[in-house]
Amino acid sequence: MSRNANLYAQLRPYFPSHLDATAIETADAPGGHDGHAAFTPLRYTWADLERGSARMANLFADLALPAGARVLVHADKSVEAVMLYLATLRAGLVYVPLNTAYQASEVEYFIENAAPALVVCAPRNFTWVSRLAFARGTRMVLTLGDDRTGSLLERAARMGDGFETVARAAGDVAAIIYTSGTTGRSKGAQLTHGNLFANADVLHSSWQWQQERDVLIHALPIFHVHGLFVALHGALRAGAKMIWFHRFDPLATITRLPGASVFMGVPTLYVRMLAQPGLDAAACRTMRLFVSGSAPLLADTFDAWRARTGHTILERYGMSETVMITSNPYRPESARLGGTVGAALPGVGVRVHDDQGRACATGEIGGIEVRGPSIFAGYWQMPEKTREEFTADGWFRTGDVGRLAADGVLTLIGRSKDLIISGGFNVYPAEIEGRINDLPGVAESAVVGVAHPDFGEAVVAVVVPRAGATLVPAAIVAELKSAIAHFKVPKHVKLVDALPRNAMGKVQKKLLREELAALFA
Repeated sequence: MSRNANLYAQLRPYFPSHLDATAIETADAPGGHDGHAAFTPLRYTWADLERGSARMANLFADLALPAGARVLVHADKSVEAVMLYLATLRAGLVYVPLNTAYQASEVEYFIENAAPALVVCAPRNFTWVSRLAFARGTRMVLTLGDDRTGSLLERAARMGDGFETVARAAGDVAAIIYTSGTTGRSKGAQLTHGNLFANADVLHSSWQWQQERDVLIHALPIFHVHGLFVALHGALRAGAKMIWFHRFDPLATITRLPGASVFMGVPTLYVRMLAQPGLDAAACRTMRLFVSGSAPLLADTFDAWRARTGHTILERYGMSETVMITSNPYRPESARLGGTVGAALPGVGVRVHDDQGRACATGEIGGIEVRGPSIFAGYWQMPEKTREEFTADGWFRTGDVGRLAADGVLTLIGRSKDLIISGGFNVYPAEIEGRINDLPGVAESAVVGVAHPDFGEAVVAVVVPRAGATLVPAAIVAELKSAIAHFKVPKHVKLVDALPRNAMGKVQKKLLREELAALFA
C-alpha cells in the first residue's frame, strides 16, 4: 500500500516521541490584547493535539460529511481552532478559513461560493452566520469560542479520542484559501496535501528548524498562509513548542522573546515592537530567526531592527496560490539584503518575463512567474481563470512585478495591477515610494494611479509623516523632480495620518484609488 499523503499523516512522524511534552503554551488570555496582565497560562501537550483533533474528526465522521466536503471556519484564533484544522485534515475534508474581520455581506459570498457542508463560527455570530448558511444549503453550523466554549467542543467531547487518519493522495485538495480580493471578488486557491507538505519540508531545511532547540512565538492570525501554513506547519514539522498569542501585543511579545528562538510577523508587528523601549539585544538573546512577510518591509524598519537587536530580519516571498517560493538565506545572516526577498527555494523555479512572454534580461523589470511542488491546483470553480493564470509551458503568473539579479536574488517592484501608465509611460509605484520614503520626515507612502483627462492616469502619492514632522506636498514634489523622470513625479501629494491596510498589513491601494477617483475630474 502506498504511503498516506494526507498532510496530517506526513507531519505526525515529526512530533516528539514523548507526546506529553508541551506543544503549545498560551501567553495571553482569550479575547483581549492585555497579554502582559496576570492570567493563567494553558499548556497543551502533543497528546492533547492528537486526541482533540481525533474527537473532532470522529464528530465529522458521525455527521457523515461527504468526501471532499468543505469546512468553512469564521472563528477567533485559539488552540482549539488548530485542533479543528488538524481534524479537518485527518477526516479528509477541505479546510476553508476566513478572515474574522469579514462582515455579513462578505461571509455570504464565501458561503455561496465554497458551498460548505459545515460552517464553524464564533458563538457571538451564530445568529446571522447560521441564517446565511442554512439559506444556502449548508447542513450544519457549529460554534467555537476562543475561550474553549461552543457547540463544536460540546459535541466532540462525546466522541472517542482515537482516529485513523483518512488516506489522501498528494494531489487531493487540503485547503481553500481565498485571496484578499483587493482588485475584485476573492478567488479560492486550492492547495493540496502535497503542496503544503512540500513547502513545510523545504522551509524546515532552509531555515534549519530543530526540535530540541526551537520555540516559536506564534502571534499571527491563522486564517492566512503566513500564520496557518508557514508558522504553524513550521513548528509541527519540527515538533517544536509554540508560545501562543491569541492577539498580538508588542510589549507582551517582547517579554516572551527570552526563551524563544523563532518569531514570524508582518512588517506592522516589527514597527510596533520597535516603538517599545524594552526591545534590545538582551531581549533577543535566545532568538535565532526573525521572519517577515505578507507585505513589503520598509528599509528603515529593516535597519532599525538590526541596530536595536543585533538581528537581521529574514524576508521571504509567497502568496496564497504558491505558499513560499523565495527566501533570503538563513546563513550567513549578513547575506540577507534589505529590499529583496531572496532566491528561489530548492525545487522552485522563478523567472521574469515581459508582456510578450519573452525572458527579461538580468535586472530588467517584468512579470514574475513561478513553478514548483507548492504551486496550487487551481482556483475553486474557476477553470477558465485558472487557465488564464498559467503559461503554455506550465508556469504560474503571480501578478507581481520584479527583477532578478545575476545571482538569482529577486526584488519585488509591486503588483502588475498597480502599474501606472501615465502619458504612455510605465510607472512602477514601488520605485516612487522608495524615493519618497527616503525623504526626511516621511514615515511611509503609497503611490497609485488616478484617472486623468490628459495623461490617462496621473501619479498620486499618499504620504504619512513621521511623528512630529511637518511635510509640505510642494516640497516633496520639488525633491522628486530633481531625482526622477518628470513622468514619474506625482501630480498630487496627499498627507494622511495612516494608510489603509488589511489584516495582514498590506496597503489597500484599491481603497486609495476609490477615494481619489474624482481628483482630476
